[in-house]
Amino acid sequence: MMDELELLKKDWKKQGQDLPKLSYDELYAMIWKRSSSIVKWIFIISIIEFALPHLLYLIPSAREGISFYDDLGLKYVVLGLTVLQYVVVFYFIFQFYQRYREITVLDSAKELMRKIIRTRKTVKNYIVFALSIFLLTFLIIAIGILFSDGDSFLQVFELENKSVNMTVQQLKFLISGVMVATGVVCTALLGLIYFLIYGLLLRKLGRNYSELKRLEV
Repeated sequence: MMDELELLKKDWKKQGQDLPKLSYDELYAMIWKRSSSIVKWIFIISIIEFALPHLLYLIPSAREGISFYDDLGLKYVVLGLTVLQYVVVFYFIFQFYQRYREITVLDSAKELMRKIIRTRKTVKNYIVFALSIFLLTFLIIAIGILFSDGDSFLQVFELENKSVNMTVQQLKFLISGVMVATGVVCTALLGLIYFLIYGLLLRKLGRNYSELKRLEV
């Protein structure tokens, strides 16, 4: 089904028919309204994305899983990474809010085009950071496993020397490799989710930008 903007564009171009003619300002106002709505959804989704993991923390099993980092000697490393993540994510959420506030002001088409480009760049930077932190967490765990104490390692993974036909060091390399491979796969899946959600919104913003560019010609 053709969206409202496409219908209005076709209506605007029908100069020879006795249909209501839409002016430049009317078409611009429609594109501006759509762009403002898209940026608002980007802001809302970023908040939901930040809040969901913290809701999972309320589950007892999730809280108990945090001791995993302590047993591997990664408590302060993960704490530092978490603080960094919080600071940067809050920065990006604030930036999304700023982009929304900026785009709600009805400016010229050129100014709206500039704001659309700026918003798209902010979202792309956020996605790169989020995926990098996600993958880095798996890499840190893998390194922690490699350099962990043998007894602590066996205790964390509930293993016994006599229950496996490998040395502790071989087990460390094996599980570290599995952790890295899991991190790569999970990061790729998360990237796909970002592509489906944020990518859809960015494509819509891109179409709005193209329409504004045509109006300015």
